[in-house]
Amino acid sequence: MIYLPIAEVSVNAALLLGLGALVGVLSGLFGVGGGFLITPLLFLVGIPPAVAVATSANQIVASSFSALLAHLRRRNVDLWMGTVLLMGGLLGSSLGVMLFNTLRALGLADLAVQLLYVAFLGSVGLLMLRESLGALLRARSGAPPARRRRHNWVHALPFKSRFRVSGLYISVVPPLGVGLFVGLLAGVMGVGGGFILVPAMIYLLGMPTRVVIGTSLFQITVVAAFTTMLHAVTNGTVDIALALLLILGGVIGAQVGTRLAGRLRPESLRLLLALLVVAVGAQLALGLVLPPADPYSVEPPT
Repeated sequence: MIYLPIAEVSVNAALLLGLGALVGVLSGLFGVGGGFLITPLLFLVGIPPAVAVATSANQIVASSFSALLAHLRRRNVDLWMGTVLLMGGLLGSSLGVMLFNTLRALGLADLAVQLLYVAFLGSVGLLMLRESLGALLRARSGAPPARRRRHNWVHALPFKSRFRVSGLYISVVPPLGVGLFVGLLAGVMGVGGGFILVPAMIYLLGMPTRVVIGTSLFQITVVAAFTTMLHAVTNGTVDIALALLLILGGVIGAQVGTRLAGRLRPESLRLLLALLVVAVGAQLALGLVLPPADPYSVEPPT
């Protein structure tokens, strides 16, 4: 057992290392920061919500950066697209931390974070599950894969730029908007935002799957680092001991996930990610509606 001074709880160190490694594997495998999983898992092991949200961003930085290096070596990162996403992400992260601080002052941070998780994980996960199942069934039947439309309303917007690695010539407005929204989620929910960013890059921006994972990791790494710095300065809720254990597990797991990613088909990767997102959302939803195992009441002092 290890005592965490900021969280003011004692937790099994091996358990925290295992959680970090699990999320690291997800980071390398799917191109997500893994915050959508590590934050609720920290809730379950007794970490206070404010500390879990702020500290999980450290682990996201470590695991995402470790996986990013592997994708950079394979030249699967569109740095210009990542930079545009990052511009919106830094602004969104600042707004998100401000909103989180306001909710925390009102005593609503815990409930708000859980409701946001249920809403976003449920909706995004179900959409991804429907699409990935269809793609997998088409592949097994030998039917030609459904082609995503290369031209949609995004291509009619002004301020176009050429993203050579992605093979796109589109407006910078949608990537900025996506980055802003993902940064907002990072500040409020303690997530990297990959579960929103990856589908948006594939289906909204029309990026090829091979560069989506690496590019999302680029944006997630910087935004998560900026977010944890803001939480540390404004809240003082970053627990260094907890962060180090999660980071150690995350770095190791990310390398494993990156190797696995190269062995799986894109359709299979999207299906696995969709199932994981739906499962976590369902678990959080059940936690909101089911009565607690140890109900208690607070009585006024006599």
